[in-house]
Amino acid sequence: MLKFIKPNWSAPSQVKAITTTRYGGYSNSPYNSLNLAEHVNDNPSTVIANRLLLKQSLALANEPTWLKQVHSTELVTANFSNYNCVADGAFSTQIGEVCAILTADCLPVLICDQAANCVAAVHAGWRGLANGILENTLHCLKQPAEKILVWLGPAIGAQVFEVGEEVRDAFVNFLPQAEQAFKISRDGHWFADLYLLARQRLNAQGVTNIYGGNFCTYTDSQFYSYRRDNITGRMASLIWLT
Repeated sequence: MLKFIKPNWSAPSQVKAITTTRYGGYSNSPYNSLNLAEHVNDNPSTVIANRLLLKQSLALANEPTWLKQVHSTELVTANFSNYNCVADGAFSTQIGEVCAILTADCLPVLICDQAANCVAAVHAGWRGLANGILENTLHCLKQPAEKILVWLGPAIGAQVFEVGEEVRDAFVNFLPQAEQAFKISRDGHWFADLYLLARQRLNAQGVTNIYGGNFCTYTDSQFYSYRRDNITGRMASLIWLT
């Protein structure tokens, strides 16, 4: 049986959203079992079977708009014509079109507005965050910041996400208060808090209705973690309008 993480947020009932765990699919070790990514050298037919199982379990009217993620700031409209498009986020204003992103330590960000006019799913690793993917998403949605709701899904925790000086500089040079999200681990290295960094960037845009941010993919075995396992699968975070 598939096991999902559902956002604990005040989104309207027309907004549906979930993040998968690694449980309930067909993939063999080291991808066991619900790997949803095509690019990690899992058996392609197994990935297709896992994706079909996910679609059927959620009774989705349409196939999710799966993307080729490259740590960019690009977003596309969720629809069939953009399937496997190179981008790191998808948004939609249409009922039944499913926004989807894949992660295994990077931060999945799900977004909607209070009136259920739009939804978005964003792949926010440190590069995407630093380069402005959240700001770009808000621009695409064209909604007042006070009407936006955000859920921060399962990502690597601040106690284990060690980065170099260049990562810290990329954030602090853009937003000085980002210094609060880094704690020194050893000479030239820092533990980075992806959740806090995302909140800071959203707050700077006037977004304050932010939920989630209490997971750690590295320490919680129900999640895939690239940094923990290196060869591993990917979870999916989906959001759509009904």
